[in-house]
Amino acid sequence: MIFDDDLDPKTKKPKPRPLDNLSVPELKEYVLQLKEEIVRAEADIARKEKHKAAADALFKSTS
Repeated sequence: MIFDDDLDPKTKKPKPRPLDNLSVPELKEYVLQLKEEIVRAEADIARKEKHKAAADALFKSTS
C-alpha cells in the first residue's frame, strides 16, 4: 500500500514555528529544544561519517 507520505521528498523542510505568540520563557525553551536537536543531528552525522570511513578503508584499493 502506498501512502502520501511515501511520495514526499526526504529533504522536505518543515515550516518554521510561529514565534509571535510565544512568551520569553517559551522561546527560551524552544531554543533549548532546537539546540538538543542540533546535538542529536551532529552525533548522527559523526556516526555516519565514521561508518563511511570504515567502509572506505575496507574497500580501499592498494594500487
